[in-house]
Amino acid sequence: MTRIVADPARQLGDLDRNVFGGFVEHLGRCIYGGLYDEGSPLADAQGFRTDVLSLLRELRMGVLRWPGGNFVSNYHWTDGIGPSGSRPRRPELAWHSAESNQFGTDEFIAYCAELGTDPYICLNMGTGTLEEGLAWVEYCNGALDTAWAQRRRENGHDQPYRVRYWGLGNEMYGDWQVGALSADEYVRTATRWARAIRMLDPDAVLVSCGMNGWNDWDRVVIDGMAHLVDLHSLHIYTGADDYWSNVLAPHQAERAIWSAGALIDRAAYTKKIARRPGIAYDEWNVWYRTDDGALEERYNFSDALAVGTYLNIFVRNCKRVRMANLAQMVNAIAPIVTTPQAIATQPIYYPVLLHAKAALDVAVDTHVSGPTVDGPPTEPRGRWPHRVGDLGPFTLVDAAATASASASGGPGRIALTLVNRGLEAEPADIVLRDTSFDGVAEITTVTAERGPGARVLPDVEGASVTEGSEKPAGSLLSLTLPPQSFTVIEAATTR
Repeated sequence: MTRIVADPARQLGDLDRNVFGGFVEHLGRCIYGGLYDEGSPLADAQGFRTDVLSLLRELRMGVLRWPGGNFVSNYHWTDGIGPSGSRPRRPELAWHSAESNQFGTDEFIAYCAELGTDPYICLNMGTGTLEEGLAWVEYCNGALDTAWAQRRRENGHDQPYRVRYWGLGNEMYGDWQVGALSADEYVRTATRWARAIRMLDPDAVLVSCGMNGWNDWDRVVIDGMAHLVDLHSLHIYTGADDYWSNVLAPHQAERAIWSAGALIDRAAYTKKIARRPGIAYDEWNVWYRTDDGALEERYNFSDALAVGTYLNIFVRNCKRVRMANLAQMVNAIAPIVTTPQAIATQPIYYPVLLHAKAALDVAVDTHVSGPTVDGPPTEPRGRWPHRVGDLGPFTLVDAAATASASASGGPGRIALTLVNRGLEAEPADIVLRDTSFDGVAEITTVTAERGPGARVLPDVEGASVTEGSEKPAGSLLSLTLPPQSFTVIEAATTR
């Protein structure tokens, strides 16, 4: 039996919609043949696949990161503007292909507009120059009569794009990165870039390049950049064939948030920084099966449970985590896959969809007590061998909750997201502290098994969704969570 106590009065922080962010890179079929397929009968006049747009809109992404990823460290943005017929083809060094440059800055901004999401551009700090980076910011945001702003106007875009989010390089610590730097070298370079960009665009939101949250790279970069940036990025990929390793590994993200947060607090204290940066988990996902340049991972339901847990972690830690970007969105390690004729969703699509639809204004405290499982004591086999055994034991049910801003002081709403990682059904009591449910609770469950009244999910073998409602008794809602399931509970509340 699991007991989950949610307390709307104990607010953990405002939940930024950018936590439900995405990422698209020029990798395999993510862009070309994925979201952009010029000439396809499924594409609109801009070359955007309308079926992909429809599914991505459902995810309500707060922000979309582009163009990389590893790709960006050899990407020169001026190749991707102007008439499509005059854009050069270039060798693509990160994923060993050729880049046509048919999808560039103007197409990306137009795509974000179609989605209703904010653009986030990662700058080329590999082979790129500061002058080139400043020109990119000017092209996007310049409002004066200057050369690059005029070039944007000549390309048919009179008004500034007002791109807020700018990443200062991608994974510059890695020897797989074109132009990799040491941490000290990165701080010296990124300091110059950050100061110059702020002179050109004081409203720019800058993201420093982090690693895993507890590495010396993070310590050096945070110490050197915390006073200049708004966010510090972390990246994490997990996954393993072993079920428990796979579904528990996302808790490594929680360790990273705690560790990076402590480094940020230390820098803020020692350097007297009044406004400390938040964390941008601007690449995260389950990825361990493919490494072939296309990364067309085929997911199962344990991967969906891991994704649901990741999102719970970001919600619980929203005071630190101001942005998180699922990597990636189409075909390459993605919730959506396409063929020239059709589209399908993968299991990981559904926890993202349900989280994004249910999330409310603030994260609130939850306490889970019930059956537990120990984490794997050693590093699991797989591409990303994250050891989490020392963080356990873990409750079988992982939980997070959000509430409307008014919920702590009167009538409001609450939403709970529950991941039952257990292999059997788990009875659960959901209790609201000092608050009562008001009316029925709407319950949506996605599970690896098909129970009574369940609707089979399209394209997802062995998975189904159940939608219904229950009448709580005051502050108590009792239900049974199916094995290997992700459940969302939405309800009105009253004092």
